[in-house]
Amino acid sequence: MESDKRESYYLTPEQILPLVTRVAVWGMIFGTLYILSSFFLLIFLTFVFAYIQANSVRRLKHRIKNRTLRVILVAGIFLGVLVAIGLFVIPKVKQQTELFVTQFGTYINRADEELLKLSEKYPILTDAIPELKIPPTKDPKDDMVVPDETGKKFSPLTAFFQGLVGIGEGQTTTADKKIPHLIDTIGNIGGRLASIASAFLLALLFSFLIVLDLPGLKESVKSLEQTSLRFIYVEVANNIYEFSQVLGQALEAQFFIALLNSLLTAIGLIILGLGTKIAFLAVIVFLCSFIPVAGVFISSIPICLIALQTYGLKAMIMAIMMIIVIHLIEAYVLNPKIYGSHMRINPVIVLIILTIGGKLFHVWGLVLGVPFCTYIFGHAIQGRRLNIEPS
Repeated sequence: MESDKRESYYLTPEQILPLVTRVAVWGMIFGTLYILSSFFLLIFLTFVFAYIQANSVRRLKHRIKNRTLRVILVAGIFLGVLVAIGLFVIPKVKQQTELFVTQFGTYINRADEELLKLSEKYPILTDAIPELKIPPTKDPKDDMVVPDETGKKFSPLTAFFQGLVGIGEGQTTTADKKIPHLIDTIGNIGGRLASIASAFLLALLFSFLIVLDLPGLKESVKSLEQTSLRFIYVEVANNIYEFSQVLGQALEAQFFIALLNSLLTAIGLIILGLGTKIAFLAVIVFLCSFIPVAGVFISSIPICLIALQTYGLKAMIMAIMMIIVIHLIEAYVLNPKIYGSHMRINPVIVLIILTIGGKLFHVWGLVLGVPFCTYIFGHAIQGRRLNIEPS
């Protein structure tokens, strides 16, 4: 009996072959994705545009019977919305972004000034930000910046953020270049717009063609089950389909949340008297809404800096209160209504996913990390199934 039990722990050849096949198939899939990593933006945009259009075509099924007419109508509306955004929103965003970048040093100086004033009133701040302990000396020509003992202009806020990214003592040359380098990077982002625009336009074309011939594409993919590639189809078809639906649902839900966040933020900015920067700040909020939890802090920085520079410390506190109220509405009203319980994850787990995903895959890890883990733990492991109507 003991020998039978010991033998039962060993895999038989019949069990090893499917395991090797599975590893080989998924290895080929991930290897292909790695090879195509330079085209990932195009692939991602094509998926997003195709998902939005396919869903819209499916929802119009009961109103318009002709599928081709539905596809053309949806594509026309989709393209019209994008063109309108390009003509009326993007020029304002570009202008306000350039203004923010050129005045970034002024914003930092004002924040430094307020920090130093607060540290004099509340010494406990020096425990939270040790950089404030450096003895300041007043510059009669410029009260907004403080030179350090070497004679260079010292910025407590800059030094604090440099400490967060791991720049220590003895690295002043690198530290001095860090913020200007960041500003130059932001300022030169326009040089990449050509490749982004190219991917954007190609994604529009590919997504339209995919949605137009979606039934035929489904049949073509399904026909692989009758070929010598059947082992690949059986292994990956359902998993890829279900992951695409989970990702699509997550992005669609986050899109509506981002839209409502931007709208509420725009209303709040008008109330605070920051309407002249509304396009830039609303777009920042919209984009950062696709990064769970961490996006709130990223999008809050420019809002707080502009409020502080424009109207002072009280305006910045009001802006922080506005941001807190908006994200309380998001957490307790929008998320349960739009996402549903099956898409919600504990915030601590979200932060762990974002930390690991951002470290390994950078921006894509931040955007796709949570949907990917939602699929792995909620569908691949727990075996949930999606109820999706055909388009």
